[in-house]
Amino acid sequence: MSIHRKNPEADLRKQYQVYLQSGLIAVLVTLIVLFRAPLSQGELADFTPPEQEIVEVEEIIQTEQVETPPPPPRPPVPVEVPNDEIIEDEIIGFDFELNMDGPLALPPPPAAEEEEPEIFIVVERMPEPNGGMEAIYRRLKYPEIARKAGIEGRVVLQFIVDERGNVVNPTVIRGIGGGCDEAAIEAIKGVRFTPGMQRGRPVKVQFQLPIVFRLQN
Repeated sequence: MSIHRKNPEADLRKQYQVYLQSGLIAVLVTLIVLFRAPLSQGELADFTPPEQEIVEVEEIIQTEQVETPPPPPRPPVPVEVPNDEIIEDEIIGFDFELNMDGPLALPPPPAAEEEEPEIFIVVERMPEPNGGMEAIYRRLKYPEIARKAGIEGRVVLQFIVDERGNVVNPTVIRGIGGGCDEAAIEAIKGVRFTPGMQRGRPVKVQFQLPIVFRLQN
C-alpha cells in the first residue's frame, strides 16, 4: 500500500491567489459603491469655492500745469522834488464897468449871404430862342476859310439861359474848326430866349444847342 504526501508549497500558492482575487473584487465593489452614492444637499451646500482676491487699479488723472504769468512790475515810486518857488496870485484888472441897468450893446447879426440861384438842367418848360432857330441862322456867318476848305458839320454849344432870357458863358463842347466854332458863338450871343420855368417862376437853365454848317452847291 502506497502513501501520497501533500505538497505544502502548492497549497499556499492556491490560497494566496484566492485571497488576492477576493481582495481585488472587494476593492472594486467598494469603489463602485462610493462613486455611485449621491452626495447629500448639506454636503453640497457646505462646498463653497474659495474667494478670488480682487485687485483694484486706481486711475491716475493727469493734471495740467497752468503757467502763471509773472507779476507786473511795481510802479516807480514818485520822488518829491523840492521847489522853493513861490507862486504869487495874479490880480487881473478890468478897465470897464458893468452896468446892469442900462441896455446891453449886442454885436450886429452877421450879414445874410445871398444864395446863388440854382442852375437847372431839366425844367418844366425849357428855354426857347425868340423867333426860333431861324433867328440864329440869320445871324450866322459862314467863315470864308471854312467855305474854301469845304468844312461842313455840326457845332454843339453849351450855355446858360438866365431868368431874363440872356445867353451866359457860351462854350463849344464839339467843334469842327475853320472858324465855324467862333461864328456859332457870335451868332448865339445876339439871340434872346424865353427863360425856363420851374414851379411858375423863371430859373437859370443849362442849355445845349447844335448849329449845323452846310455848304450850298
